[in-house]
Amino acid sequence: MIRLLVADDHPIVRQGIKNMILENSDMHIAAEAADGHAVLELVGTTPVDAVLLDISMPGPGFPEVLRAIRERHPGLPILVLSVYAERDHGVRSIRLGAAGFLQKDCPPEELATAIRRVASGRRYISESLAEQLAAVVGADQRPKHEALSERELRVLCMAASGLSVKQIAIDLGLSPKTVSTFRSRILKKLGVASHAEAMRYALLHGLAD
Repeated sequence: MIRLLVADDHPIVRQGIKNMILENSDMHIAAEAADGHAVLELVGTTPVDAVLLDISMPGPGFPEVLRAIRERHPGLPILVLSVYAERDHGVRSIRLGAAGFLQKDCPPEELATAIRRVASGRRYISESLAEQLAAVVGADQRPKHEALSERELRVLCMAASGLSVKQIAIDLGLSPKTVSTFRSRILKKLGVASHAEAMRYALLHGLAD
């Protein structure tokens, strides 16, 4: 029996995942988490065989959570689930140490296949993501937003969706000053002179939430 920890801050999403899991007799939900702190606590107290990790939750950022799990429980596979396009976050997730990446609108049978794959110690990488990984390895120049930290990329995505600095700060649990600092770093890393240019870049690359 594959024991799973489902980590997502939206109850309706967790319920949807649970419904899909219930269709498979060889796996069940052992624990649920709604933020990064709960994830790190539960992996240390609840026996699980794999973690289904949302890429954007309250608390510690996605890279911090993923790295902490890998450091404390190196044998525990992490399957990343995201609403974001594979081209934008799939490669980043794998490079950070995830065992696999899936978009949340994937068919139930694909989710089950991915869970079985990572729980057995292998990776689950779609054909298209494999091509992207190969391209990244062989490319001389990657998209500029790959130079952003996960938190910087999140701020860019939220800003491109029309959220104000204050709204972003509330959603991420940061101060407005910290968000403004992130936005300044984003301008520098993208090589643009204004926030309007950064927003255009984000929209052109499909980075808006």
